[in-house]
Amino acid sequence: MSLSRYLLPVLLAAPPLLAQPVQEASLPSVQLPPELDRVLRDYETAWQRRDAAALSRLFTEDGFVLTGGRLPVRGRAAIQAAYATAGGPLALRALAFAVEGGLGHIIGAYSSKPGSPDAGKFTLTLKRQADGRWLIHSDMDNGNQAHRATAPQP
Repeated sequence: MSLSRYLLPVLLAAPPLLAQPVQEASLPSVQLPPELDRVLRDYETAWQRRDAAALSRLFTEDGFVLTGGRLPVRGRAAIQAAYATAGGPLALRALAFAVEGGLGHIIGAYSSKPGSPDAGKFTLTLKRQADGRWLIHSDMDNGNQAHRATAPQP
């Protein structure tokens, strides 16, 4: 008799270990230069205060908000309208950044308070203005929860 004849039913009845989500440790934070860190701190403050006008002013005039599961939003007025009901506890941290000339980016993670597990991640593309201030040209974020596939509706 073959061993596989006895082993196969046991393996099929066992829980699918390979299908279990892998919990990875958080990536470490990096320290940003003060002018880039200001972008994150101003964003946190405006979000916590639920101040859509202040949030929109952190973006370039033609900036984008690219949130998972939603259509893109473009321009300060549209960003302010999109953030009209947004806000609450928020802690941002940088995972990586780069600057070249007048363009830069920050890759980061967010949670509801410092030291909490990351709830999601983001990328900010930045443009340096004529006065030296960095503004957000695009903000793309998504949560860390896996999306569940849904069956198409007949």
